[in-house]
Amino acid sequence: MDLRSNDVLNHLFNALVNLESTKQYCEEASNKGISIQEITSIVSKALEIVGKKYEEGEYFLSELIVAGESAKECFEVYENKVQKGEIKFIGRVVVGTVEGDLHDIGKNLFIMFLRSMGFEVIDLGVDVPPQKFIEAVKQYKPDIVGMSALLTTTLPSIEKTIKLLVEHGFRDKVKVIIGGAAVSKEFVEAVGADAGGVDAYEGALICRKWVEEKKNER
Repeated sequence: MDLRSNDVLNHLFNALVNLESTKQYCEEASNKGISIQEITSIVSKALEIVGKKYEEGEYFLSELIVAGESAKECFEVYENKVQKGEIKFIGRVVVGTVEGDLHDIGKNLFIMFLRSMGFEVIDLGVDVPPQKFIEAVKQYKPDIVGMSALLTTTLPSIEKTIKLLVEHGFRDKVKVIIGGAAVSKEFVEAVGADAGGVDAYEGALICRKWVEEKKNER
């Protein structure tokens, strides 16, 4: 395949929107010297379309997962460049599924959308105890902490984590967003989170809005 740069980016965009493999186009883009910033921009725009299709009921959770895997394929091609710091992140987010919960589909979708928008994401995995979130905040100094919970029995872990953020003096330094099937708007308000009770795509949009507002305040 020998495509011009614009053709490569158009093929990449269409592949993502149509839930097809992106690897060949990302490899071609890398070979042509197309920057990771350009790739991130195209992936972000394509995933916004996928997100809208999901919101409108045209795509379902399974399609979101496929799109996420397709985007992941693309970023893996550029992994070495990302590790060398060639991409300038717009913000940093620490994310994890809370203690007692081993579900990660929602978390991984959230991470995929965050990365497509230009965030650096520290993924703590699943079954993350409150103290581990605190240690990650201390080590990585993120702009945002994201917690996911599918099971209602694990909601107390979110509340405990937020209380520890307050006790350690971190709460006013980070935004907190919580999500998952177990999280309601009422719970978000009750525990003092900044946002939550939304799907992965909307959650990522909220995070992007926060960092843009923070940038404008400087």
